[in-house]
Amino acid sequence: MESKAKAFGHAIHPSLIVFPLGLLGTAAIFDAIYLITLNRTIPVASFWMLVAGLIGGVIAALFGLIDWLNIPQGTRAKTIGLYHAIVMDIALVLFAIGLYLRWSTPDTPSTIAMICSFAGLAFALVGGWFGGELVERLGVSVYPEANLNAPNSLTHEKSFEVDVRHHKLHPTR
Repeated sequence: MESKAKAFGHAIHPSLIVFPLGLLGTAAIFDAIYLITLNRTIPVASFWMLVAGLIGGVIAALFGLIDWLNIPQGTRAKTIGLYHAIVMDIALVLFAIGLYLRWSTPDTPSTIAMICSFAGLAFALVGGWFGGELVERLGVSVYPEANLNAPNSLTHEKSFEVDVRHHKLHPTR
């Protein structure tokens, strides 16, 4: 199933998720480093990663919703997509609660704020697995004619089929 929200020939949602996942995951790692070092500059960096990660997460979620709405009803992909959305939304809420709890004192986050960060990371990892299941196992957001020798998405508009016997591409019309 091909994504309905695309830019430059690629699905937008999977392109955007790397930023919030990286930022939010690193915020949790920085919280762990803070617990070890008690260096008060570390949680300030974590604070700003949470801000940026949450903004990016909301934007990525909007494009994910567009893709999910276009998955046919009654399919395993629709169910897995719902699980993915719910788990990732829980992760975003946990990170947001953690950000809220540290808002007035970003250099000294409370224990519960850091627990929210660690729990958010755990949910994000599970939600990421569901997202991987959607793309890698179920082919959601994958170009229907994807193959190991598919043409460049920016420079080629013809579709191709693969001749498996000779491993050559043959243009179709």
